[in-house]
This record gives sequence, structure tokens and C-alpha cells, in this order.
Amino acid sequence: MIDMVWMTRCCIVIVLGMSLLGAGCNIVGTSKQEDLGQGIVWGTLGAQPTGQMRPTMPTNILSLPGQVTAVEGGAYVLQDVSGVEHRVSHDENTRIDRPAHVGDRIEAFVDDRGRAVFIRNIDQDGRSQ
Repeated sequence: MIDMVWMTRCCIVIVLGMSLLGAGCNIVGTSKQEDLGQGIVWGTLGAQPTGQMRPTMPTNILSLPGQVTAVEGGAYVLQDVSGVEHRVSHDENTRIDRPAHVGDRIEAFVDDRGRAVFIRNIDQDGRSQ
């Protein structure tokens, strides 16, 4: 009789354990919530190494290399090789490979409205990659 009670309890524990284990596994695939989580994770990874790859830019984009002399909220102030300062505005649509600081050398790709489309760091000291 004791063996029968013990055997019944063991079976119940095993069945409950297996059902709880199976309930946590999503065999069908990823849910929308998991897909959303993956998108958030990929979006927060920050600067990604791009190697020597240069993105293709539309023809109406101006390349403006220079050294950052000031950071003003939504803009960088760049001094080009001729000593002229340019204010380069950026917004949530601007792709930035990594945030720039005063003294960094960057290349800003600016559209015809003066907004930066892409900003990449061109420091040669190894911090750019």
C-alpha cells in the first residue's frame, strides 16, 4: 500500500514537472514579443564595426570632414582643414557610428537642407573602429 502511494506521488510530480517544463518552451517559433525584444537588443548595441566599408550616398550629399570644436545638443561644430567652422545639425534620422567629442576628427555627410545624414569618426588613433 505504501509503495502504491509513493508511486502515485512520484507519477504526479513527474507529470507536473514535465507539463511545467513544456509550458515554458515555445516550439512553434518566436512570438511577436520576442521579435520586439530582439529589435530592441539590436537597436541598443551601439557602434558596430564597419571595417573599411563606405556606405553609398545619394549625389546631393556633401562630405564635410573636420575636427569637432564644440558639441551643441543637436549639432557638432566642425573646423575644416582651411580653418572655417561649420555647424552640422543632426537628429534621430542621422546615422552616427559613435558619438563624437571635442577634438575628434569626423566626416559628416550633409544633405541639401544642411542636416547630417551620416556622421562617421575618422580618428586615426584606433578609437574609430
